[in-house]
Amino acid sequence: MNIFNGLKIRSLKELILTFSDEQKCINFLEEIFWNGNPVSPFDKTSKVYKCKNNKYKCKNTGKYFTIRNIGLFKNSNLKLQDWFIAIWLFTSHKGGLSSKQLERDLNLTQKTTWFILKRLRACSAFENNHLLSGEVEIDETYVGGKNKNRHADKKVKHSQGRSFKDKVPVLGLIQRGGKVVARVVPTVSRYDLEPFIFRTVNLYDNVFTDEWTAYKNLHKYYNHLIVNHGKKEYVNGNASTNCIENFWTRVKGAIIGVYRVTSKKHLQLYINEFVFKHNTREMSPSEKFMHMISNIKGCNLTYEKLKAK
Repeated sequence: MNIFNGLKIRSLKELILTFSDEQKCINFLEEIFWNGNPVSPFDKTSKVYKCKNNKYKCKNTGKYFTIRNIGLFKNSNLKLQDWFIAIWLFTSHKGGLSSKQLERDLNLTQKTTWFILKRLRACSAFENNHLLSGEVEIDETYVGGKNKNRHADKKVKHSQGRSFKDKVPVLGLIQRGGKVVARVVPTVSRYDLEPFIFRTVNLYDNVFTDEWTAYKNLHKYYNHLIVNHGKKEYVNGNASTNCIENFWTRVKGAIIGVYRVTSKKHLQLYINEFVFKHNTREMSPSEKFMHMISNIKGCNLTYEKLKAK
């Protein structure tokens, strides 16, 4: 019987009491991922032998492993309780969590907490791959700050409107009353936007966009309704992009208020984080924690990959 079945934690204090030592964290992870039947990360078909000190041996490869060889915790020397606290704070903070704040909360170095959060944002990508249907709003935005707020010697000429000389374009799609999906895109041309839209939205459903020319052919594949922002039109019958624009407002508010600045290289990770926060907005903190920790198997982002240009 899984002793953690139906586990409900109402606060950070309860989390720390529930997982008060390393062994309790290990037991929890083993039940979540193995349910009493350890699987070798080196050969899933291999027989596994239990050894001392929570170690296991893969018969086919002769290699030893522990539950820490799985996903998020791989190659990490951090205590599992610290990881659990970081996951709780990351999933429960609505407006984002900075590495400096996590540094103070966990009493670790800022370099360590920076890497923790980058790994968690990478893991959040599992919530950024939904197929949308019904009524879907589509809109692109640009992240990188306003030209008018820059010092004179840092201003970029001809960067108004949809120019992304000094910004990074991001495409977002939201199912009304449901999930959101968002991607950093190379350009806002139809050749870069359409393939992602086709992969994400069921054909022949209802899509709502503004008048941007990249969307002009969507009527061939969807019931496409438009609002003309150029003419100060924001609602046209059932057509609007207010839901996806509200999402962009929350993303940019967090970047400005919490993170201050994001690089083009890591922007998709931050987008993943806020997609996760939106898509889990109706879950309790305990459910968000369990949702995240149950989906960390595929997360293998290394520090070297993060630092690579």
